[in-house]
Amino acid sequence: MPPRIAIPMPHSTDREYGERAIPQYERAVALAGGEPVRIPLDRTPADVRTLVERCDGVLLPGSNADIDPTRFRQERSPHTANADPRRDDVDTLLLDDAYAQRKPVLGICYGLQSLNVFRQGSLIQHIPDFLPEAIREKVNHEAGRKVAVAHSVEVAGDSLLAKIIGNEDRNQKSDQRSSITVPVNSSHHQSADAIGEGLRIVARCPDDAIIEALEGTAPDHFVLAVQWHPERSVDDDETSRKLFRALIAAAKG
Repeated sequence: MPPRIAIPMPHSTDREYGERAIPQYERAVALAGGEPVRIPLDRTPADVRTLVERCDGVLLPGSNADIDPTRFRQERSPHTANADPRRDDVDTLLLDDAYAQRKPVLGICYGLQSLNVFRQGSLIQHIPDFLPEAIREKVNHEAGRKVAVAHSVEVAGDSLLAKIIGNEDRNQKSDQRSSITVPVNSSHHQSADAIGEGLRIVARCPDDAIIEALEGTAPDHFVLAVQWHPERSVDDDETSRKLFRALIAAAKG
């Protein structure tokens, strides 16, 4: 049987957004050899736990919500969108299970931010407010789905992410390799700031140093999160396909 991958609905109240977005994640998982499992956001915690117990991995998708800044001990920015507490509660249940059972995790965009806050990290609430004015206009991180390539990211050569997208032998020593540069799309106005426990930065935008990928530090647990949207480009981009295949391979293991 293919590994079952839990995917929470992207949003609990914006149904149009959620129903439009989730098929892309489901298709990407299916193309990689997994079985996507939708996790509703309107069930009891017990129901969610029952669904998740039957899954072998977790994919945290994007969202048009923003995480409540009180969760990372900040005052709310005027640019911060409304929170989606139901989505955040389900993400927490999925991550609790994934960390307890060592199930693989792949976070995408909001999923990266959700993972980082779950691990007690914090977020930049609005990137333009964070950057110096001299570099504020270099990259449009909110370019959106119609822009296939918004900017590049530099991936640390000693990272799991580099091994995945570089198609290298995962047993090979990689601490001497240089970084890998890859083009990405971009649809976010927030990003990781202080990094959560058990995570490390493995990619940044070279133009403004915004964090673009995190991964777990435990060698026995596949945890990876990217700030861009590989689910949008699986038909045309091998790098995007490799991310989902890596999740499925880890879930099989």
